[in-house]
Amino acid sequence: MEYRELGNTGLRVSVIGMGCEGFAEDGYRECARMFDTAERLGINYFDLYASDPEMRRAVGRALKGRRDRFLIQSHLCSVWKNGQYLRTRDLAEVKAGFEEMMSLLQTDYLDVGMIHYCDALSDWETICENGILDYARQLKAEGRIRHIGMSSHNPLVALRAIEEGAMEVLMFSVNPCYDLQPADEDVEEIWADRNYQAHLTNMDPDRQRLYETCQRKGVGITVMKAFAGGELLGSNQIAGVSLTVNQCLSYALSRPGVSVVLAGAHSAAELEKSAAYCEASPAERDYAPGLASFPRVSWVGHCMYCSHCEPCPKQIDIASVTKFLHLAKAQGGIPETVREHYKTLPHHAGECIACGACETRCPFGVAIRANMKEAAAVFGF
Repeated sequence: MEYRELGNTGLRVSVIGMGCEGFAEDGYRECARMFDTAERLGINYFDLYASDPEMRRAVGRALKGRRDRFLIQSHLCSVWKNGQYLRTRDLAEVKAGFEEMMSLLQTDYLDVGMIHYCDALSDWETICENGILDYARQLKAEGRIRHIGMSSHNPLVALRAIEEGAMEVLMFSVNPCYDLQPADEDVEEIWADRNYQAHLTNMDPDRQRLYETCQRKGVGITVMKAFAGGELLGSNQIAGVSLTVNQCLSYALSRPGVSVVLAGAHSAAELEKSAAYCEASPAERDYAPGLASFPRVSWVGHCMYCSHCEPCPKQIDIASVTKFLHLAKAQGGIPETVREHYKTLPHHAGECIACGACETRCPFGVAIRANMKEAAAVFGF
């Protein structure tokens, strides 16, 4: 298993995590099997957005005796009412739901407490004004949650929360199809087939800005919907070309700010398939050919950090240099963390000899030589 830092939280997380979709399978018996499998594979992070009390009870049983081996990301504002899941902004319901959750999980703390599912700016304002954010901060001060996060599908709402300094972790939907779509307060719009029928060009700039802002501010991204609910792996009505599990995981993990992909798995076997990413070859992880073949979709001129441009005769890590250049440009200056990360690269943009070999290999027609020249000017070497 591979591990990364979760933003600035100090938590070290497996790059493959567990979503909770499969915990209810086989009368909740699959839950224990998945935790056994996760522990064996070195997976240490999971998300629990579901409020089903039987599922939470099953997770509590599965964690018994090994709570310290797993990092829990679970959700405030996701409650069980009248026998079904409900997202609530009623503070009394949020508090009661949290206490019930902690009892069922048989734990004293959450590693990440997520404010659940905020896709509208008006909803974010409600969270700030009606005491929910203050309650999350109170729980953190008490040590009952270690870090505060939020789940969202809307890059503008997520950016607002992050730029206000409210969040340490963001759960966000990341895959190469959703990344094409502009922000919308209706989550259904990002997977509606009609929105993929016209010719689409390049990543939505607000999504790119969100990922870069998270990396710059040290907000760790935990990825949901990396497979678009399985759509990208099958007939793929969205993009028209199927991708593999490894390609989807590699794409998500190459975005700035991303720490862990919460793999949607309905069984221990499906979880093992996602974890096999860590043993996959570079060719198996390579998402560029799939993206370049999407009908009606073009990433012309947009660096996808796929590293097809390499090897460089001067051994420059072109994808990393370009990523740091984008981070600096997004900030309008050079954050100290970006400067230090750039400095630690073994070779820098100023060493580029402008031979152009990289550009002949790039599937997306990126002006790499111009990027290297700009990076050398921005960073000074």
